[in-house]
Amino acid sequence: MRRETPKSIADYTPLFFPAVMLVVFFVVPFSTMIAVSFFKRDPAGFYTPDFVVDNYARFLSAFFGRVLGFSLMLSVIVAICCVAIAFPFTYLLTRRPRAVQTVWLVCLLSVLSLSEVIIGFAWSTLFSRTAGITNLFVWLGVMQEPVALLPGFGAVLTGMVYQALPYTILVLYPALVRLDPTLLEAARTLGASPIHAFFNVVTPALRNTIVATLIMVFVFALGSYLLPQILGRPQHWTLSVLITDQAIYQSNMPFAAAMAVFLVLISLALVGLTLLVGRRENAL
Repeated sequence: MRRETPKSIADYTPLFFPAVMLVVFFVVPFSTMIAVSFFKRDPAGFYTPDFVVDNYARFLSAFFGRVLGFSLMLSVIVAICCVAIAFPFTYLLTRRPRAVQTVWLVCLLSVLSLSEVIIGFAWSTLFSRTAGITNLFVWLGVMQEPVALLPGFGAVLTGMVYQALPYTILVLYPALVRLDPTLLEAARTLGASPIHAFFNVVTPALRNTIVATLIMVFVFALGSYLLPQILGRPQHWTLSVLITDQAIYQSNMPFAAAMAVFLVLISLALVGLTLLVGRRENAL
């Protein structure tokens, strides 16, 4: 199909409603947040209109650097774990009959209906000492007595991987379904084993898709808020939790706005990188 060049203003009418929604729900709030980030905190109140860069200067503090470093590190680990689990699983799923694929996809969609609160408290129960999974290990004779597995980094990582894994599978599924099966047949004909063909044929063919998925999961994990609070300690809080803490409990809205601007800019940059990778893949 050939794309027709717009010839009049009426041809741009379908873009009017999305443009209005973008301005109302993103441009205006984001502009307000940028303005507040330069305001001055008032100890006697909320903040006073001003133009100071003290809020952004606090980015150079050791406290902010620790929180930012942990948030980025946690998001990277979550993204790698999700893709490492989802990619082979999705590949094997696409090799199954269509009915089996449908059942699995319905189950994944049902998991997506769970809120972050439900996921957090469900994992907190599984990791608890009284009703957790360690009681099963005691019954099997693996452990002497049940122990609590939370709060801790492992609990936070498990909960976030569980939350992001269905999204990862659903993103990888279309690319793996469209994969040319003759590539695998040729590899098998040349004597490659299924595992060798997977790592040397399937993985390189979908390299850009894997990179785009990693970036998507990274952005998704970077904005996690409830799971680090429910399953972790204060040292396991992410940047999103710190923003809420500064805005609500510390009454430091300008600093919270500055951190929110920083987080949004990182997310937009990574989304742009994802689009660039996708465009390059389509060009190939």
